[in-house]
Amino acid sequence: MRPFDPRRQPWISHHVPNPAARLRLFCFPFAGGGASAYRGWARELPSDVEVCPVQYPGRETRITEPLQTALPVLVRMAAGALEPLLDEPYAFFGHSMGALMAFELTRELLHRGLRPPEQLVLSAYRAPTLPHWSALPYDLPHDEFVDRLRKLEGTPQAALDSPELMEMILPILRADCQVCDEYRLRDTTPLPVPLAVFGGRSDPEAGEAQLQPWQALAGAGFTLRMFDGGHFYLNSARAGFMSALSEVLSARHG
Repeated sequence: MRPFDPRRQPWISHHVPNPAARLRLFCFPFAGGGASAYRGWARELPSDVEVCPVQYPGRETRITEPLQTALPVLVRMAAGALEPLLDEPYAFFGHSMGALMAFELTRELLHRGLRPPEQLVLSAYRAPTLPHWSALPYDLPHDEFVDRLRKLEGTPQAALDSPELMEMILPILRADCQVCDEYRLRDTTPLPVPLAVFGGRSDPEAGEAQLQPWQALAGAGFTLRMFDGGHFYLNSARAGFMSALSEVLSARHG
C-alpha cells in the first residue's frame, strides 16, 4: 500500500505505516475523544490492515484549531482532507459520535463521486431514523453536565477529579455533544456499502433495539453484533470486539 506523509495529514494522528497492508481502516473518535483512542489498535487487528486514527480539530495534536459544532462542516472538512488517502481499498470505523461522522462522511463521498469505503462499521450510536436522545445534552448547566459526565464510563476518574483537565475537556465535549444534538437525518436512501453495527447489551443509549433500525439504511448487506457491556463495551469486551472487527474487515478484503 502506498505510504503517505502524516506531517501533511493533520486529520490522521498516531498512525503506524504498514507497507504490507491491503486495507486502510479510518477510525473516528467518540465525543470528547481524539485519535489517541485508537493508539495500539494496529497490534490487535490483522497484519494487512493499516489503522489510520482520525483527529478532529480542536483537540490533542490539533488543540490550537477551532472546535466545530456542526456535523456538515466537519464532514466537508474531512472529505476534502482525506480524499488523497482514499485511492486504496479502505473501511470506516466509528464509535458513538464517530459512527455518525463515518456514516455521513460516506454519504458525502458518494455525493462527490469518490470511492466509497469497502465496509462501514458503526459502534454504539442509535440509528438516526429514531428520535434523537442524548445522555449528555450539550447545553446543560455546568454542574449538571459534569454530574451526568461522572455517571458515564468514558472519562477517566483522574480527569474528572482534576479542575485543570476538566477546563480543557469540557469545551471539547460540549462542542461534540452539540454536533450530535443538532444533527438530523435528511437523506434516508440506503447506502450501497456493507454495514456492520456493534453495540453493548446494557448501553441505555444504543442497545439492540436502537441499533437494529440501522438496517433500513444499509443497501449492501447488514450485520449486528452485541457484546456484554455498556456504551464502552469495546473496552470491557475487548477480545471479543477485536475478534469480531477483524472478522468483518477480513471478509471485505480477504
